[in-house]
Amino acid sequence: MVCHEATGTGKSAWRLGYGRVVSERSDTPGRVVAVNVGRPRQVEAGPRTVSTAIWKEQVSGRVRARGVNLDGDEQADREFHGGPDKAVYAYAREDYRWWAAEVGAPLEPGTMGENLTLAGVDVTHAVVGERWAIGSAVFEVCQPRTPCAKLGLRAGDPGFPSRFAAAGRPGAYLRILEEGDVGADDAVRVVHRPSHGLTVAEVSRARSSGDPTLLERLLAAPELADGWVRWAVERALQELRRHSFDHGLRAALRTRLLELGLAPGEVDAALVGPAEG
Repeated sequence: MVCHEATGTGKSAWRLGYGRVVSERSDTPGRVVAVNVGRPRQVEAGPRTVSTAIWKEQVSGRVRARGVNLDGDEQADREFHGGPDKAVYAYAREDYRWWAAEVGAPLEPGTMGENLTLAGVDVTHAVVGERWAIGSAVFEVCQPRTPCAKLGLRAGDPGFPSRFAAAGRPGAYLRILEEGDVGADDAVRVVHRPSHGLTVAEVSRARSSGDPTLLERLLAAPELADGWVRWAVERALQELRRHSFDHGLRAALRTRLLELGLAPGEVDAALVGPAEG
């Protein structure tokens, strides 16, 4: 039985399986199915009570997107949630349909904690840095969602974050580039798409794949969220210590460190461990 309750008890569980990831693209213009917001609430989590804003409710009318939030939306844990690179979370109705087939029942918009439920937009395969004009606002795709324990709390299943990650349908976090109003049935227009081609799905896969070519691509995407850039730099340094002759990765890392403002001497010092060969 699928949990649709919004009481915050987190005691009902979704029965979720796995399935083959299929890219569901549409030739028709994308649109907003629902705008969802939520404020922190106290939720029982075993013997503890935790604060979470993952429970979202659909909003009627227009909602202002500005700063690092939609009006009426907040984050309970600002250390790991929110901020410019996690201002708005988007999830696709097509992915909800996939989950519905897995659990045998429909899931309401907002169930995954997203702010924008979209249709006709391949959110997971959007290019990092892609810009979407929605209503009078403009958003920029900057990273995938990495599921945390709060998603398991919402599902009533501590193992659900692992299942969510394995499904390969992470959705996307967006920056607010231009503030404005958004609402249900707004069109979603792609107004810019970077040429590097790095997708949200590929960023998500980089953490588990160990593929150095993905690291190169992460380092070459200037719009990628800062947290992922730091991770890619650290992982690239580790990779070069193991495989010092990966000249492509070394060059990508050098270029990115210079772009981040390090002086050439500082870059050389950072790379001195993974010796040139």
